[in-house]
Amino acid sequence: GPLERSLQNSVAFERQKNIDNRVAIIRGSVQLMDQAVKSIEDMQDDFDFRYKTLQARESSDARQNPEMMKQEVTTLQAMLNSLDFKRKEILSKMDDVIKEIEDLMSSQLNPELQDWKRRQQIAAIGGPQLTGLEQLHSWFTLTAQSLFQMKRQLDKLADLIVKVTYESDPIPLQKPQMEERVKYLIYHLIKSSFVVEKQPCMPTHPQKPLIIKTGVQFTTKVRLLVKLPEVDYQLKVKTTFDKDLPPGRVSRQFFILTNNTKVMDIEDYSNGCLSVEFRHLQLKEKKYINGTKGNEGLLSVTEELHSLSFEACFTVQGLTIDLEICSLPLVVISNVSQLPGGWVSVMWYNLLSDEPRNLAFFGNPPRATWSQLSEVLSWQFSTFTGKGLNKEQLSMLGGKLLGQHASCSDYQVSWSKLSKENIPGKPFSFWMWLDSILELIKKHLLPVWNENYIMGFVSKEMERTLLKDKEPGTFLLRFSESHLGGITFTWVEHGDNGEVKFNSVEPYTKNRLSALPFADIIRDYKVISEGVVPENPLKFLYPDIPKDEAFGRLYNIQPSKVHPYITSTLIPISQLRSNTTTTPSSCQSPEPPMTPGEFDMLSEHLCFDINSMSSPYSE
Repeated sequence: GPLERSLQNSVAFERQKNIDNRVAIIRGSVQLMDQAVKSIEDMQDDFDFRYKTLQARESSDARQNPEMMKQEVTTLQAMLNSLDFKRKEILSKMDDVIKEIEDLMSSQLNPELQDWKRRQQIAAIGGPQLTGLEQLHSWFTLTAQSLFQMKRQLDKLADLIVKVTYESDPIPLQKPQMEERVKYLIYHLIKSSFVVEKQPCMPTHPQKPLIIKTGVQFTTKVRLLVKLPEVDYQLKVKTTFDKDLPPGRVSRQFFILTNNTKVMDIEDYSNGCLSVEFRHLQLKEKKYINGTKGNEGLLSVTEELHSLSFEACFTVQGLTIDLEICSLPLVVISNVSQLPGGWVSVMWYNLLSDEPRNLAFFGNPPRATWSQLSEVLSWQFSTFTGKGLNKEQLSMLGGKLLGQHASCSDYQVSWSKLSKENIPGKPFSFWMWLDSILELIKKHLLPVWNENYIMGFVSKEMERTLLKDKEPGTFLLRFSESHLGGITFTWVEHGDNGEVKFNSVEPYTKNRLSALPFADIIRDYKVISEGVVPENPLKFLYPDIPKDEAFGRLYNIQPSKVHPYITSTLIPISQLRSNTTTTPSSCQSPEPPMTPGEFDMLSEHLCFDINSMSSPYSE
């Protein structure tokens, strides 16, 4: 809830503030060490000058003024002792800072990077918007600058011992090991800073990343989170599809059809980060001998996972660094009809796994709790409509998927239950049913959905319970349980003998809604029956909102008459036979064609395009 999110944000803010402080303290310590190294250099120059001066005078002054020579030697010994102390002190401080950076990287920077990658997965399947990369860039760059500066300081100390060294000099004893530790930290910091900023995605489906269709362009972007010192040559990044994939892991193999190498550039709008965006990548399936693919496994096409690898190599300040990162697992499809199946695979993987190379995931997919799954399903609606599902809607969905277990948030849902097994008595799975509803809302029902006028996932049994005690003409809107991507409305009537009747119209699907907006269907809907003037039976949107009050602002404005033509309007009509008997639990089933008398009566009251008239049927 909001309180939990507020607490999480507060904890995250404190954690980031703590890292900001640590990075700043380390940066300050390294700057002070620069001054300390300069001070040691000055002390050493003084010592070196006086020592060489003494050497030049030693033979003559030793005989003429032995006391003065003795005093000078004592002074030089004190200077050497002081120099030795300062050298030990600076090395001790360097050791402390190196330990601090080691701890910062292991306990905070690496976990923060892993947390960002996990949040990238969640954002990819519709979760909260991804942020924090610029903050990571700042931390990584400042830490790298501190390490590079320490490497220069160690190089400076190495120069100092060329001029002055002595028995038990701490620099030759400690500097090599420290230098190796600093190089190790630089190597791993830069290597871990190579990230996939934008996961592979087709521009035609920006809200469904990680699905690639053969022959269709897709884009991706990689970035280095460290602002490097000058690199003396172009940093080229090469992409490879399914690099090092074990033989037999997948039944299909692909290669990148377009140019797979690009040079990293400094982004103009950034603070100097290196990145490269591949905008025109395309996949092509490899041809197989004798037309057979071989290695046909038990996994479906949309359960086969693939990956896109990125590699680069460069040298900076004498260090050769190999960079490699791979995308999150990809689903490759050859037909858009495979998109829903591909997307549910992407959702399931990124919900339950944070390992980018676990390409055998669907060989034995783990289960998800209903609490986890319901949140992801809600994200699918917020992605397309701007808001997620409420508790009541999720409860209805849970009832449909889990039955009696819907009230248990920890109930384990299997991959097969969600996407492979058909709903009892239906020729489609739960996911295919829900995905078709999402598409219907996105393309045809968004205004009505966003007004909260669609009850949505209520069952036929529940809708009758809700409507039975309402005013005649009260109706509600729900998604069809028997049609993929269908919406229907049911209204209640009361007979003279007190009998309650329910009438449900044949579900409207995308084909019919493409011809007439749903709000206009509700406004213009008519029922005809023998001897009765056609009328709109829809009076009140459940529970008691007058129809025009609810939908008025969503109606299309009727066009004005333009002579010499008479304006025509498409009118959705159902025909009810007077001799049709209805029980309280049944749906009225309009029969086919009207009689000539019914048509004449209808034409007296309405003007419509008879060729476009629809005849809905009971669900």
